[in-house]
Amino acid sequence: MINGGKVLAVIAARGGSKGLPGKNIRPVAGRPLIAWSIAAAQASQYIDRTVLSSDDDAIMQAARTCGCEAPFRRPAHLASDEATSISVVLHALDELPGFEYVVLLQATSPLRTAADIDAACALLAQSGAPACVSVCLAEQSPYWMYRLGAGHELQALLEAPAGATRRQDLPAVYTLNGAVYVARADWLRQTGSFMGPQTVAHVMPAARSIDIDTLEDFEAFTKAVAENAHA
Repeated sequence: MINGGKVLAVIAARGGSKGLPGKNIRPVAGRPLIAWSIAAAQASQYIDRTVLSSDDDAIMQAARTCGCEAPFRRPAHLASDEATSISVVLHALDELPGFEYVVLLQATSPLRTAADIDAACALLAQSGAPACVSVCLAEQSPYWMYRLGAGHELQALLEAPAGATRRQDLPAVYTLNGAVYVARADWLRQTGSFMGPQTVAHVMPAARSIDIDTLEDFEAFTKAVAENAHA
């Protein structure tokens, strides 16, 4: 619970991945990719119920084998490339009413831990913010990014601070890593987004911020798991 309100965790995993077909049930260290997110949710001290939102029989069966509920099938229109994560979460809240808070966990962020989930929930509760999302330091600073003008001249995207000649001189910049999204259910319905002026952020290290979309991403994850196993 968060501030006495029940918390629903929605693990989103559709079957129609084009970048890496079948990625959500690809095995890593003897268990399917989706199992990593399920285990993190199950170990959270804030989450009251964890469910899968999927349109795919194989993913649903894999989730149930891991002890995760799959109480409904995601409609086809919410499993397309055009469907948004918000629409998936709102559908789950409609199917399972009675929760004051919702946590979205994308199956493609397997290195996010229960501690990350709990830190995001705790920050939301302590700050009074309506939403909290996870972020990590941006690999490339936008202060060193440029547009090209009509004559191919460089135009700075952002004006760098005076005298900044090294990365260390630039302000820290963060990017969404897609690992944890937490919000009040009523606020999410009103705004249709986890992002707003009052949204706060839980900072995660880059090592746990991998987002699997391609075979290269999956291989990097497999390597990280193997290295941790022998550490």
